[in-house]
Amino acid sequence: MASPVHATEPALQRVIGVRGLAAAIFNITVGAAIFVLPAHMAASLGAAAPLAYLVCAVATALVALCIAEAGSRVPQSGGPYAYVGTALGPYAGFLCGVLLWLGITLAMGAVSTVFADAVAGLLPGVGGPLPRATLLTSVIAGLAVVNIRGAALGSNVSGIATVAKIVPLIAFVALGLSHVRTENLALGSFPSLSRLGESGLLLMFAFFGMESALQVSGEVRDAARAVPRAIALGVTGVGVLYIAVQLVAQGILGNALAAPETAKAPLAAAAVQFAGRAGSTLILIAMIVSTFGFLTATMLSTPRTLFALAVDRYLPRPLAAVHRAHHTPHVAIAIQGVIVCAIAITGTYVKLAIVADVAVLLVYLACSLAVWRLGAADKPFVMPGGRVVPWVAAGLIVALLARATTQAWLLAGGVMAAASLAFLARRGTLQPSGRPSHPTS
Repeated sequence: MASPVHATEPALQRVIGVRGLAAAIFNITVGAAIFVLPAHMAASLGAAAPLAYLVCAVATALVALCIAEAGSRVPQSGGPYAYVGTALGPYAGFLCGVLLWLGITLAMGAVSTVFADAVAGLLPGVGGPLPRATLLTSVIAGLAVVNIRGAALGSNVSGIATVAKIVPLIAFVALGLSHVRTENLALGSFPSLSRLGESGLLLMFAFFGMESALQVSGEVRDAARAVPRAIALGVTGVGVLYIAVQLVAQGILGNALAAPETAKAPLAAAAVQFAGRAGSTLILIAMIVSTFGFLTATMLSTPRTLFALAVDRYLPRPLAAVHRAHHTPHVAIAIQGVIVCAIAITGTYVKLAIVADVAVLLVYLACSLAVWRLGAADKPFVMPGGRVVPWVAAGLIVALLARATTQAWLLAGGVMAAASLAFLARRGTLQPSGRPSHPTS
């Protein structure tokens, strides 16, 4: 087994607890997708749409078990980057880190565009190119400043945003439940496995999140116990909420949920049925809060991968700098903010999501294989199913990846090829173990 990825990692402060980490997992996972995907699932699967949620929930739970066990063993910044690097060696870890950062950064850009669209829906004056760019720049820069001032502060802001986003969604479920018509949920013919797999691939984008939240593992208190508990809380909460939202929306609208006129805002269309125009406005506000909450959590976690890669000298050394007063990777956070701004202003949700989907699933696959390698040693957390779960998880991930488009594979493959060349270019500065040939400070 390879040595740990960053044995000389600069000392960050461990200030994030179970609740903070669980809130980050929930916050990152519940972003924009829950507000638009119910319509896509209904169009593809009809009343059987909740089955796709169950498939994705099972796949996510299996991966979560693998990541929880790996996270309890390797409590370092970078999350999956550190796990895979420790188990499978520096090259695999580097590719995983690049894919992880790419997937979540593209997701941040995609969700930022949805955030701006939602704000423009509430305040039409923000819809122009210049006001939109100003809004995105101001929000992302503000979140970067908050996180530079301290991981605890960034975690607290993420926790507040989590509460703010969950209240409207719970209200949607609670108020809409009495308006559900059981005939709208009657299952007709069972969908083919092929169609279920295609829908599951699209829906998996809505379940991504824990891999990004765990990038702050180097700042979690008692990570060996906190990481598995936080994953259990976050993933369970997300699965229950998603299935409840789909059932209520489909139970209220029935076949109308898949209609083109409701595709852009299916929950708002359902809310009109039991709360009128005020209900639609509430959902729009919830969408703004939810996407903003996603950005708060990812701005906390994603720069830590840049930081971890720089610590191991795969990226320029200044990205590994830690702020003397706030003890945060301030340069990595600032650079992350600039990149996300550029992507958000120039990109679109669908194009960004396609690449992010394949990138993150490849990270999940690597984590499943990594925990199998780590399983030979003692560990603070032992998953049920032991040696079987990683292979079942890997099989489900491969089945989902098989449904990805050729374009997505070409883009992901191109990034991996470029990353491989970058890794080879850095080999001269590394010792045989994969550690930097000169100490970090």
